[in-house]
Amino acid sequence: MPVVAKFEITYTQFLDEHGKAQQELPEFAADADEMARMYRFMHLTRVFDRRCINLQRTGQVNTIASSHGHEAAHIGLAAAMRPEDVLAPSYREHGAVIWRGVRMSQLLAVWGGDERGHDWDGARRDFPYCVPIATQCLHAAGAALALKMRGEEACAVAMCGDGATSEGAFYEALNAAGAMKLPVVFWVTNNRYAISMPVEGQTGAETLAQKAIAVGIHGEQVDGNDLIAVRNAAETALRRARSGGGASLVEALSYRLGDHTTADDATRYRPDEEVEQAARRAPLHRMKRFMQERFGWTDEQEEALIGELEAEVEREVEAYLATPKPNIEDIFEHQFANMPAALKAQREIARRYPVPDHG
Repeated sequence: MPVVAKFEITYTQFLDEHGKAQQELPEFAADADEMARMYRFMHLTRVFDRRCINLQRTGQVNTIASSHGHEAAHIGLAAAMRPEDVLAPSYREHGAVIWRGVRMSQLLAVWGGDERGHDWDGARRDFPYCVPIATQCLHAAGAALALKMRGEEACAVAMCGDGATSEGAFYEALNAAGAMKLPVVFWVTNNRYAISMPVEGQTGAETLAQKAIAVGIHGEQVDGNDLIAVRNAAETALRRARSGGGASLVEALSYRLGDHTTADDATRYRPDEEVEQAARRAPLHRMKRFMQERFGWTDEQEEALIGELEAEVEREVEAYLATPKPNIEDIFEHQFANMPAALKAQREIARRYPVPDHG
């Protein structure tokens, strides 16, 4: 029988787990200031993540999803985007949204149950955090269609995890993007687990990137712990989309070093040895070695940076804790032009129960 089509999925890595270059690096990797900026935001993501966990454990925010181990995937992608692009995140992309100008105190408000936190100071075109799995992929496809119809030289980006690729909304978004040649990038951070379900239990596909083939868009796989590989792949995919080349699916291989959320106990389904091995390949360790060897980064600089970031995060925490609580009736507003009687009655009942203070 004749073969009517052949496909392949490429894998890209620039830095190995020891921070050693495996091939010629892209131009931006020689820019000491730019690399230092991305390294700073990777650390900021980690410091913020650690503080969020502490706040949740003390009852000052609600359930939160850790981004520990995803720092390269978040910052490398965000650094490749332009301000006019549109980001549709899920609920774990703290580093990406902070890079794009969202204040940490606003993210804390979101996780504290205050929807006013989604009225972001920065990234005004971006979508808020999306907790339903994969629906943000449809939002990104819709935004990309709008950008195309307006003739804007901009791109939409959907960020999701491996579990989202098992949802119908994911496939519907990809199919629309392929059929209409939309300027959108679907960024899948494959952290190996959808809560307790390993990726092997979710799909029979050898890669998640190959799911792009069925809808006629570009698909590739990158080392999601390699900041340089992430940014390089993101720049290429975004450039393809903006120039009319259509959508892309990029699978960034990483690992979730923490629990799925603060309501999860990952020790029940992941062996300690697996987590320990993954920790040795973590993005921050890799980038520290790279910064030391390429740019003479010192332990003194590292210590000073961490101290500076901890102080910055603490100022944002204090701003969040000092924010006046919302009025209970706010949840009833902006639903109807003329509020129906049944909703008015519910509002009167709700007023009897004040919103508790943080913690």
